[in-house]
Amino acid sequence: MRTSRIFHAVDSHTEGMPTRVITGGVGTIPGATMAQRRLHFMQHSDWIRRLLMYEPRGHAAMSGAILQPPTHPEADFGVLFIEVSGMLPMCGHGTMGVATVLVETGMVEVVEPVTTITLDTPAGLVRAAVAVHDGHAERVTLTNVASFALRTDAKVEVPGHGTVGYDLAFGGNFYAVVELADLGLPFDRSHKGELLAAGLSIMEAINSTDRPVHPERSDINGCHHVYLNAPDSTARHSRHAMAIHPGWFDRSPCGTGTSARMAQLHARGELGLDTDFVNESFIGSRFLGRLVDRTEVAGLPAVIPTVSGRAWLTGTAQYFLDPDDPFAEGFLL
Repeated sequence: MRTSRIFHAVDSHTEGMPTRVITGGVGTIPGATMAQRRLHFMQHSDWIRRLLMYEPRGHAAMSGAILQPPTHPEADFGVLFIEVSGMLPMCGHGTMGVATVLVETGMVEVVEPVTTITLDTPAGLVRAAVAVHDGHAERVTLTNVASFALRTDAKVEVPGHGTVGYDLAFGGNFYAVVELADLGLPFDRSHKGELLAAGLSIMEAINSTDRPVHPERSDINGCHHVYLNAPDSTARHSRHAMAIHPGWFDRSPCGTGTSARMAQLHARGELGLDTDFVNESFIGSRFLGRLVDRTEVAGLPAVIPTVSGRAWLTGTAQYFLDPDDPFAEGFLL
């Protein structure tokens, strides 16, 4: 057996979406904050992301997280989020996966009935309350970063679709919320190709004409997610297909997307504080969200969301890098 690098991982899925948690083999990424570490990794170590996320070790909808020593004194672990599309500032389903792995493997002190873990992410501190029974992580509730609506009733010209209306909200990443009824497309997995093509076209049009930038963080920019809202959705139970760059659907209900959706609904006066909100994915899995407080981000009205969901461990692995492997950094087909 020959390898020049070994990466240790615990694989999991959160309501259907994978999180490959890298527990060893990367080392500490330089940077005084996790945001700086994210940028350093993108500039100098992105081949590791490709190796772990792309085929043949991963697949076209792979997602993961790299554990790091924290940079914040309140945090238990630092986390860098990786997926086929790049590196996200924050990932809700990935945070649930990380918290579940930390409890199930005993990497944190496990306390019943709730183990609280503070994670240092590039988007800020995120607290995970893990419901534990007989040492098993049963559910994770995240208190996410401040979320807000950046645009409501915006419009963009999209080739093949004409003028498309959308709202744009932030929940750790930027999300365009679009009504499928306005596109004339059904909420039906048999039409997934049309839905994905529409989402990617909207995404490209927004980024090329008015690319969003976080008002306090220029390193957080661009719209890489389009929330295609089903016609029967309400402000209490929303169904959606989440189109993600460069061309796949989120299998989970999307934690940061749930946060952004609640912020959008709150900005429109449709969802108040301390009200349950069910967000349902394209495969029927669900997250439960609540808005627990109001705040501000650069003078913009914002909210503090919580998102609750489940994750399960699926295996452990060691991933090798054979120096003669012609697909050492993987590929996407």
